Amino acid sequence: MLSVLQIQLGLKLKGKSNSEPIQVLISLGSNLDPENNISEALHLLGIYVAIRNYSSIYQSRAIGSSGPDYLNSAVLIETNSSLELLRKNILSPIEDRLDRIRSADKYMDRTIDLDVLIYKQTIIDPGLWTQAHVAVPAAEILPDFINPETGENISQAANRLLPGNNIQKRSDLLFP
Repeated sequence: MLSVLQIQLGLKLKGKSNSEPIQVLISLGSNLDPENNISEALHLLGIYVAIRNYSSIYQSRAIGSSGPDYLNSAVLIETNSSLELLRKNILSPIEDRLDRIRSADKYMDRTIDLDVLIYKQTIIDPGLWTQAHVAVPAAEILPDFINPETGENISQAANRLLPGNNIQKRSDLLFP
């Protein structure tokens, strides 16, 4: 006979739960074998959560280093996990599986970077409003999401940040 815990775990793994799913906007970035790593990260995310939408892929120069260009994207998912458990049990293991190396150098080249931008209608990463490589892909998915502190929506932020940032849409790359 299955325990209550086993039944609950099974329901969560199948994406079924009594609680309302939470929408989460996640940014993806990579400058080491980026085509493969972003594709694989999306595939792995799809195993654990429901993917509702994803942006185009954008190429941008590495910030703070002379490393290879980055590819960036955004994905809207639904989950029943808390923010802490989403990071601990899904995002970090995916980064680990794709050989993400963490160091004190925040500009270090990376195989994959998965960051929560918005969780349950709450802004988690303020970079959404200050970094074009984050705002531009996010604007494709949630263009009308408003920063309550400024009244600016993501689309407006992307348009404000675009000049001088040399971000190019990669129409040749389609995921998944």
